[in-house]
Amino acid sequence: MLNRSLQSLLVAVFSVFGLFFFNVATAQETDHAGHGGQAPEAAEKKEKIFDANEVIFNHVLDAHEFHFLSYKDADGQEHHATIPLPVILFSPQKGFSVFMSSAFHHGEHEVNGYRLQGNKIVATDPGVKVYDLSLSRNVVQMLLVLTFFVWIMIGVGRKYARGIGTRQAPSGFQNALEPVITFIRDEVAIPNLGHSWEKFLPYLLTVFFFILANTLFGLIPGTANVTGNIAFTAVLGVISFIIITVNGNSHYWGHIFNPPVPGAIKPIMVLVEVLGVFTKPFALIIRLFANMVAGHIIIICLVSLIFIFGGLSAGAGWGFSPVSIAFSVFIYLIEILVAFIQAFIFTNLTAVFIGQAIENNHDHDKHQIGPDDPVII
Repeated sequence: MLNRSLQSLLVAVFSVFGLFFFNVATAQETDHAGHGGQAPEAAEKKEKIFDANEVIFNHVLDAHEFHFLSYKDADGQEHHATIPLPVILFSPQKGFSVFMSSAFHHGEHEVNGYRLQGNKIVATDPGVKVYDLSLSRNVVQMLLVLTFFVWIMIGVGRKYARGIGTRQAPSGFQNALEPVITFIRDEVAIPNLGHSWEKFLPYLLTVFFFILANTLFGLIPGTANVTGNIAFTAVLGVISFIIITVNGNSHYWGHIFNPPVPGAIKPIMVLVEVLGVFTKPFALIIRLFANMVAGHIIIICLVSLIFIFGGLSAGAGWGFSPVSIAFSVFIYLIEILVAFIQAFIFTNLTAVFIGQAIENNHDHDKHQIGPDDPVII
């Protein structure tokens, strides 16, 4: 229900967004046709309107710096508040090149035969191949979140080692983490994994908190949307796929390659079951990626409407600002809830898929309704 509401809101935002962009583009085309002798400077000035697409893609895509804001001084010169990151490039023709991303001056300068084209570094010389091994903002933020996460967990573990939380009441972050850990154990691991829950609980807890921590940090203005990066979700999905595949027992693989169906349709079902092995991790990857990107795009679109209306008239921009800010704050609060929901869904589905892989025939039959079992309607 929540996803449907968000999807409906996203469609509405993009509809209004496209409507006003269409009006602005039409007005520019009419002006150009009606005033053929217009000075090139005026035409260029009119074309330089707020580009919401650029803002959206700069936020959801990876970059070589943390960009917080841009402003113009009294002389009209544009300044950027950024944190540059290390750039590490390797070319078979030129070897390694290491420098800070600030050397590009936001794409205005070339460095060692390389230039910044959008968010991608390319070689200026033809025939030169370059491999980007840089510490991008997604990588740096993920490492910072991981460091913070490990520091918190080590601190909580040391408290338990001293008896805090076992012989006496928990304190500090223990009060926040212990109910969550208990919930994942009792509502995710034990129901789906049975007697094997202790074996897989560390992985499930790691996945849950890793997704949650990166998502919450991504909601801080100026930070990267790490969980909205397809590479991030793909790695998590591949790891889950490996765990499911490695731990699959004979009953699991027998059900895939020899499904209990009539012989005539067995080849079709084998194909379906084999495809199902790969669609499960694919569903984990796409579900997390799409939900994390959608929320950020909605917030940026709502904020962008202020500047789009402002491009039509200053009064419209200021008049729409309270509405845009109110909806943005509302979606922002929903995104905090979605961070917990998506971390839980990814963890729970992973536990379900692992449970299906390790389930034996006795466990499967145990859940079947027998002919003498009462049926409650």
